[in-house]
Amino acid sequence: MQTWKLKKKVKKVEKKTWKTRFVAVFLLVMTVVIGFYDFPGIWNQTGQYVQAKTGWLPPTLADKPFHLGLDLQGGTHLVYEADMSEIPEEDRTDALQGVRDVIERRVNAFGVSEPVIQTSTTGGTYRLIIDLAGVMDVSEAITLIGETPVLEFKEPGQETQRDSTPEELNQLEIANTQERAKAQEVLTRALAGEDFNALVSEFSLDENKDQTKGVIENITGDSYYSEYAALIQQRGVQPGQLNNNLIEGEDGISIFKYTAPGEVTEMLLSHILVCFEGNKGCSSQTSALDASIQIGNLKDQATPENFSELAKTYSTDPSALSNGGDLGWGTAVDYVASFSLAAATVPVGGISDVVETEYGYHLIYKRDQRTTPAYTIQRILMPFTDISDIVPPPSVWVNTQLSGKNLERAAVEFDPNSGQPYVGLTFDTEGGDLFGKLTESHVGQPIAIFLDGVAISTPLVQQAIYGGRAVITGDFTVDEAKLLAQRLNAGALPVPVELLSQQTVGPTLGAISLEKSIHAALFGFLLVALYMIIVYRLPGFISAVALVLFAFLNLFAYRLFGVTITLAGIAGLVLSLGVAVDANVLIIERFKEEFATGRDFQSSIDEAFKRAWTAIRDGNITTLISSVILYWFSSSFIRGFGLTLSLGVILSMFTAIIVTRTYLTVILAWKSVRKPFLFGIKKRS
Repeated sequence: MQTWKLKKKVKKVEKKTWKTRFVAVFLLVMTVVIGFYDFPGIWNQTGQYVQAKTGWLPPTLADKPFHLGLDLQGGTHLVYEADMSEIPEEDRTDALQGVRDVIERRVNAFGVSEPVIQTSTTGGTYRLIIDLAGVMDVSEAITLIGETPVLEFKEPGQETQRDSTPEELNQLEIANTQERAKAQEVLTRALAGEDFNALVSEFSLDENKDQTKGVIENITGDSYYSEYAALIQQRGVQPGQLNNNLIEGEDGISIFKYTAPGEVTEMLLSHILVCFEGNKGCSSQTSALDASIQIGNLKDQATPENFSELAKTYSTDPSALSNGGDLGWGTAVDYVASFSLAAATVPVGGISDVVETEYGYHLIYKRDQRTTPAYTIQRILMPFTDISDIVPPPSVWVNTQLSGKNLERAAVEFDPNSGQPYVGLTFDTEGGDLFGKLTESHVGQPIAIFLDGVAISTPLVQQAIYGGRAVITGDFTVDEAKLLAQRLNAGALPVPVELLSQQTVGPTLGAISLEKSIHAALFGFLLVALYMIIVYRLPGFISAVALVLFAFLNLFAYRLFGVTITLAGIAGLVLSLGVAVDANVLIIERFKEEFATGRDFQSSIDEAFKRAWTAIRDGNITTLISSVILYWFSSSFIRGFGLTLSLGVILSMFTAIIVTRTYLTVILAWKSVRKPFLFGIKKRS
């Protein structure tokens, strides 16, 4: 019986050792994988090396940069204070949130990438802290941000298209004369032999000129740029020759050079489209399964003779009703890739199998095919004002006399029967009269509510509303109703903001700060690792290996959650590194004490982790509480410090308790390393 028990016990320990070894290998592999994720450039360079040696390119990783704060990237830090002197005490918090929402939309409209806008309420002051990373000259943004929000009530516009006035026509003629003169000057320089690429780079309006150099390929008589093909044919322009006239068109004034002839295959196609819910430009509620069944049935019915009628009857392409699905002559570049590939394989007179694109399911009927001359040109596109650039388009909404000054407040309220949230509006006496007349004349029509020129709600008038009270109903959630009320209050309540401070960090200074921060973090890591190895030897080395995973996991979390890294955030990371080391020091010192009592190596390690856990847990929880308080009650850079410190503390417990313990357990399975010297402890006498 005793022999049987002994064998059973040995088998169980051996099984446990293999599990631990598997976990250790997994953690090592995870360290490498996460390291490549954090630094994808290293993986991509390795892939290029493999491709050069074998011809096979491993999958590449997107090399997206970390989100850097303005102190590392450069940018502007603005602090505004809201004047709440005319706002009731109970409304001030909502008013501040409303102003924050308005400013955020203003900054987004200004084109600033990933702005950080926070509110701070301390000591009776109400402030907005705005970080505009990557923005150096923000004078226009400061002016825009500092304006008091404008709330407007508008009715449907009655204005129709009108004839241009003599003044507007004269303005157009002056603009066109100046633009023709400038274009003629550029053409003269090109005809004189000046480098055409340089002229394209300097003068062309083409947004893609840096990539295309103004080159347009495979122009045919039926393509979008057919006028160029017609001019080349009519005037006998030769390859390498400039067209010596200006071409005025909808795009602008063009100066072009014919660079090379060619040929393309054109196809005369018709198609039947059946789109389904979720497709681009599709308004149908048909499911993908139902659409697949329908297009399959049409495939069984379709012949060259009835294709046009089927398209008129069943195609969801809006133009099919009038043209029977006719797409006209076109080349492969005129269609999306999957459509072009399918059309190219269909013989003339044939109908394709079902083809799926981003627009839905298609059947393609190739009616004819031909080879046609094609031309490649290089173009300089210059501005040419159109009358629509001078005469504003008809207005969809027009202002009324009712505005934000007449709205006393907006608040979230709830229907007593259904519990559905809605937004209640309270107008002053003048506003109540104006709103009553406005709703009386627009029953059954919408009234638009604009904040800073953007429509935030277009409720439908159900009946005339008098008494200065109104409600905006809809399928709101509580959060949506609260946001709408905040936006309305932002334009109704007089909350001007004043710029208290402005701090600009140049990109060079930001780059220097980033470089120094990286060096500080690396030196700190190396010094800590070196100290651990010298003092604690093998356990110290294992702790250093675990710290590598700790660092990679932190960077992984920053990428995964979009954490904005600041100088204070890096300080939080370095501090959390110290917290992670503290946990390992506690465990190793406890191991020494347990070993001194007569325990063997493995039981000393197990007992050290058990007894050190409570101290590690309590110490990390207190640090975590402090960092959460810093994040929750502070703003700007201090908040970044609290966030990175919190992440670091959480991850440090994982690496200390799980990773370090796993590595030590696997190492101790080898008898050759069970030597007191390697663990920095004295040999027993």
